[in-house]
This record gives sequence, structure tokens and C-alpha cells, in this order.
Amino acid sequence: MENILLIAVLLICTITDIKSRKILNIVTLPAILIGFIYYFSTNGLDGILFSGKGFLVGFGVLFIPFAMGGIGAGDVKLLAAIGAMKGAFFVIYAFLYAAIVGGLIALFILIHRNELKGFLVRIINSVFFLTFSKSKDSIQVSKSDLAPSFPYGVSIALGTIAMLFMEGTI
Repeated sequence: MENILLIAVLLICTITDIKSRKILNIVTLPAILIGFIYYFSTNGLDGILFSGKGFLVGFGVLFIPFAMGGIGAGDVKLLAAIGAMKGAFFVIYAFLYAAIVGGLIALFILIHRNELKGFLVRIINSVFFLTFSKSKDSIQVSKSDLAPSFPYGVSIALGTIAMLFMEGTI
């Protein structure tokens, strides 16, 4: 039952992220609450701990990228909701699969836009500058120096679906 709800949440978040680049609180916050309520009603205090650990792990793995401005708050809340609904073990692997999918999507976008060579040159120049420069205080990174931006909720959804397949629940 929780897998059907999880797939519905992922589908809604994927659509809204693609259309408006937003993952809505009206979807993620009830999903978090439902995860806590479900596990509390089925397993009591152990269920709250299970859901709570999953929530904290899901929130924690994306908090630093969010704090650095590389990812949106909706992505963090979506992964936290996945953790609350499926637990810490599940959300760690879903995150790893999402990272792989996200990297492949970014690579595809770079190749499609013929920007791969320029991106690699910027990376090599940055590494060279960081390695041999005496003054590291004046390093400025702009958004154009980073990989292309895309709705990361898509990667999170695909990574989560991959994990559902791996655990044999789909």
C-alpha cells in the first residue's frame, strides 16, 4: 500500500518539477506525515524510529547541496518523504541511484548541447588553479561553470523507482 502512495507522490512531484521546476509542499509534507502515521500505527514506537531515521537520512544527504545553492528545498523534502515512507536503508540506496541517474542526465544534456568539451576544460582549469594558486581566497564559481541545471526531482523519482525494483516490490 505504501508503495502505491509513494509512486503517486513521485509521479506528482515529477510532473510539477518538470512543468514549473517546483516540488510542492502540499505533496511532500502530507507524504512525510503519512509515513510517520503509518509506521506508528503498525509498529508503535519502533515504527516512529524507523520512519524518523529514514526522514533524517533523506533530509541529511541533500541538506549540504541545498545549503550551497545547488539543489532546491523541494528536492530535499521529497527525499525526506521517501525516507519517512520507506526507511533509512531504502532512502540511502534510492539517493545513490538518483545520483547516478542525475549524472547520466547531466552528461546527456552536455553532449546534446555540445558543451561537454568546454565543461571538461573548465573543470581541468579549476583543478589546476586550485592546485597551483597561492591565493585561494578569490575563487569565484558561477552557475555557468557548473553542470547544466535540470529538475532533479526526476532523478530522485527514477532512483526511487529503481530501488523499488531492486527490492522486488514492483
